[in-house]
Amino acid sequence: MTRLTGRALRLTVFVGEHDTWHHKPLYAEIVHRAHAAGLAGASVFRGVEGFGASSLIHTSRLLSLSEDLPVAIVIVDTEERVRAFLPQLDELVTEGLVTLDHCEVIRYTGRDGTPLEPDTTGTHTQGKNTEGKKAP
Repeated sequence: MTRLTGRALRLTVFVGEHDTWHHKPLYAEIVHRAHAAGLAGASVFRGVEGFGASSLIHTSRLLSLSEDLPVAIVIVDTEERVRAFLPQLDELVTEGLVTLDHCEVIRYTGRDGTPLEPDTTGTHTQGKNTEGKKAP
C-alpha cells in the first residue's frame, strides 16, 4: 500500500456532545469504528457555540444553554476507504450533519517524524519493518 499523501477525502460529522449510542458518547463510537475500520485517523473537536437543523443556539457562554454543545468528528483517508465507511454512519447518525470534502494531504507523520504507512491489516504503522522493529 502507499503512504497517505496527495488526494484524499475529509469526512466531517457534526453532532451534539450528548448524543449517544448504546449509553456511550456517539462521537466516541464513531472514532472507535473508524479505528477498527483501519482509517488513517479521526479527531473530535468540541465547539463553543453553534446551531443546526433545530435552530436552537447552543453556547458555552450561558450555563443554561451549554447542555449539548456541538462536536465535529473529522476523518481523512483515501476516497475509497472513507466511502466504504459511510454505511456505518448511516446506522449511527440519526440527527446531525455529515459532509465530504476533497482535500490534499501534504504531510502525514507520527510522533517520531517517520511517515505513517498502512500495513496489510489496514492499520497504520510508523516506519516499522516486517519484524516490528523501527526502521533505521
